[in-house]
Formats: sequence, C-alpha cells, structure tokens
Amino acid sequence: MPTYEYRCTKCGFRFESFQSISEKPLRSCPECKGDVERLIGSGAGVLFKGTGFYETDYKRKPEGTKKEETTKTAVKETSVKPS
Repeated sequence: MPTYEYRCTKCGFRFESFQSISEKPLRSCPECKGDVERLIGSGAGVLFKGTGFYETDYKRKPEGTKKEETTKTAVKETSVKPS
C-alpha cells in the first residue's frame, strides 16, 4: 500500500496517509478540518541494505548460449574483407 502526501489548503498543514490504492482520497485536514489536496510524490526510493550483491544472487547462463554464438558470428563477419 502506498503512502500519500496531503496538504491543507486552509492552514498549510502537511501530512502523510498510508492508504490502499482503491481508497478515495482524504478530504479534510486532521488539524483544522479544512479541505486538503493530495500532492504528487516522487515515489519510494530504492534502499540497498546489507553488504552488497553477490554473484550467486542471479541465475547463471549456461555455456554456449546464443549470446556467445552471435558474438562469434559478428567477429567473423567483421574480419571478412570486401572484394
């Protein structure tokens, strides 16, 4: 569930609300009961925790994949001289 940021149009109070996407936006300020507007947020940042990424975190491609074959083919094509 995302966190939405709101600002009161009457008193300027800014607050956040943890809401479901399907919920309707809030309409009143918790401080003065004035009208609020939902602000456009920048989204959540990526947090990297721990010591880093490891080689084993991702699947390895087996030897002799198409990627290697296309690389070999491209090398052969560039070494041929036009006549």
